[in-house]
Amino acid sequence: MVDKQPGNGRKNVWNHKGPVIFSPLFDWPLRPIEAFLALTKRWVTVTRNVLFLLMAVCVYNFFLPDMTEMSTLSLRWIVSVFVRNALLLTLVAGGLHMFFFTFRKQGNKLKFDHREQLEKTKKFSFNNQVYDNIFWCILSGVTVWTVYEVLYFWGVANNVIPTLGFASNPIAFISWLIILPVAMSAHFYLIHRLLHWPPLFKRVHKLHHNNIHIGPWSGMSMHPVEHVIYISSVLIHFVIASHPVILLFHLFTRCMAPAFSHSGFEKIIVKDKTIMESADFHHQLHHKYFECNYGTVDMPWDRWFGSVHDGSEEATHAVKERRRNMYKNSTQSAS
Repeated sequence: MVDKQPGNGRKNVWNHKGPVIFSPLFDWPLRPIEAFLALTKRWVTVTRNVLFLLMAVCVYNFFLPDMTEMSTLSLRWIVSVFVRNALLLTLVAGGLHMFFFTFRKQGNKLKFDHREQLEKTKKFSFNNQVYDNIFWCILSGVTVWTVYEVLYFWGVANNVIPTLGFASNPIAFISWLIILPVAMSAHFYLIHRLLHWPPLFKRVHKLHHNNIHIGPWSGMSMHPVEHVIYISSVLIHFVIASHPVILLFHLFTRCMAPAFSHSGFEKIIVKDKTIMESADFHHQLHHKYFECNYGTVDMPWDRWFGSVHDGSEEATHAVKERRRNMYKNSTQSAS
């Protein structure tokens, strides 16, 4: 469905709109049943979380260097981790890109932006959005991701970083899985607001926001400084004991989930059957209007701090005015 501007029949900026619905976890009055389902539903259906958890278990058991080898920082095992991470990201982001954009298996069905192809303009390296995105994802994103992972396992191998076993601490393991998405959402909102501080935005975050018409490779296309800040939520595992599978799940969620959330499509559909949720309109609005929807729908930070955009024309006007004021004030302060 293509939305129309009222009264003139002209195409709107959106090919498809989805409702902006926050998790009921923090609703008031409390809705305990809905809150419980919101926390657990992601683990009993086909979701990104299930996919990344399975990948984490697989990597931990079959594709992780020996702990003895990781006790010493050696280029041999560090490079193997980098290559594995690059292949995983290519599998996820590249697979989604081919499905949605190369072979157009879903056409424009449930695609938010009405444009079919990603951009080829001078604002991107190589004058090509996809090549630019891949460059920053692999060269910077996978490198920073690998550094965090290498430091963690080097610390574990040298008994510097605490861990817990699944057999002896199953409740703690499950608790991590339930709490982690909410904790990551809080971290994301806070660091995202920081990245939208005008001086930091212009020097760092703008690279990511070159992507207005977003695709799977856009998710991790960031400045190296932003990668360091964005993935820094995994540092919690350096001080609070968790299972290494939880660390890997956390990293995979941070580094591969953006391929889904930036795919530009609300769901993955095969033969009119929904396979998996993909992106959401909440974050699509952020890439269109910048100064809104800094968080995720897992926590209502944007509602609490008045930065939510619900897709309405009134919200669009309010966000544009806020953006003008932000950058006007920033310019005046600089002068």
